[in-house]
Formats: sequence, C-alpha cells, structure tokens
Amino acid sequence: MSSMSVDYQDTVALARLNRGVTNALDLELINGLGALLEQIEHDSSVSALVLGSGNVKFFSIGFDIPHLFELPRQAFETFYTAFNRVCQSLYTLPKPTVAAITGHAVAGGCILALCCDYRFIADGKKLMGLNEIKLGVPVPYLADCVLRELVGTRCARDMLDTGEFYTPADALSMGLVDQVLPAGDVMARAVEKARLLGALPSEAFALIKRNRVEQVEQRVLARREEKERLFVDSWYSDEARRRLKQAIEKF
Repeated sequence: MSSMSVDYQDTVALARLNRGVTNALDLELINGLGALLEQIEHDSSVSALVLGSGNVKFFSIGFDIPHLFELPRQAFETFYTAFNRVCQSLYTLPKPTVAAITGHAVAGGCILALCCDYRFIADGKKLMGLNEIKLGVPVPYLADCVLRELVGTRCARDMLDTGEFYTPADALSMGLVDQVLPAGDVMARAVEKARLLGALPSEAFALIKRNRVEQVEQRVLARREEKERLFVDSWYSDEARRRLKQAIEKF
C-alpha cells in the first residue's frame, strides 16, 4: 500500500500522507513526496498543492524513530539528506501550497507544514511543535530558518529552546498557522484557498514567492553540508541515543 495518496480537484493536487495512523516519515514516503513535487512543478495542468493526511489523528508525527534509530550512519545520512532536499523543494515550489492539518503536526511533520505557504489547522486537541531538543538533536537548519522568518525570532526562540507543543489557538496567536477551523472544514477550505491562489497569474505568483523564499534558500544552501553533518553527529551522540531509545518506548 502506498504511503501517500494523490487525487485532483480541478487543477489542485491533493496529497494525503497515508502511512498508518501516525504518518511517520521514512525514505519511501519522503521520496514519494519529492517525486510528486517534481511532477507538479513541471505540470502546467496543476496550479496548486494541498498537503494533508489520510486520518484525523496525525498530520505527521515526524521521523519514524524506531526504524531510523537502527540504521547505520550512511543509510541515515541518505534519509536525512533526502528529507532536507524535499523540504526545500516544498518550500520553494513556484506554485501555491496549503497544509491541511487535521491532526498533530510535530517534529518532522511540523516542518513539512512550515514549508507550505499557508497552514489551516483543525480546532480541538491538535498539537504543533518542534521537540527535537528533547531528543538531543537540533532542529534541521532549513526549518530553523523558515520558523524565524514566519513567527519572528522571539517566538522561534521559545519554540526551539523548549521543544514544547502548542494548541491551535496558541499556534494562531504566534503566527504558526493562518486559520483554525472545525475539523470537517479544514480540507475543503484548504482546497478553496489553493484554488483561489492557483487561479492568479502563475508567473507573477512564482516571482512573488521567489522574493519571499530566496533569502532563506540561499542561507541554507551556503551551509547545508556542514549543518547536515552536525545533525547526523548529534543523532549518533550518546545523549541522543539515550533519549531516542526513551522516545521509542513511547512511540
């Protein structure tokens, strides 16, 4: 069974993460998303992307820690490199993107949502946050840069330093999401937003988006290899090994 389903509403591509209840990220899912982004970028019949989940419990829990923990360093590097490239492709896609967050979006799942242009979240107990500090690793550099750009340095500092999770109301007040909606409305409103943006002149939209994302992209490209190496070093440190093992017990 595929870890992602894709269907189309008029010119809007609707991709749903569909890997069990938690949508934990592994190489197959990430490569599938990367292939879809490549296709959408070059398909003139697709005007916009909505990224959602096949269930209402999780948008995505983030990395598939039990699986990734066991990998030898080179295999984990392959996954981590792919994850960063796909996040960058999503962030810089020259078409409108909307995250439809019907469940928890934490760690790597939160990062995918941050890389979209707009974020609509369901009300109720749907949490967002970046808890990497609690696992003994840094937040990936692209996500760090995107977050600061989105919510400002003080909110980003509080999120990154504490690793706390936030309710939809808190996420809205921080600027982490654009709207909080009844759960049943999230997908429809996300598609509506994507359709409205996708109907605008596409070349002008692409240029406006490029102006917004290019500084972050250039900053990340300038230090990508160094930052990726430091993350992988952290992942295999004694402290992270201990904390990741604890996380696996709860996973």
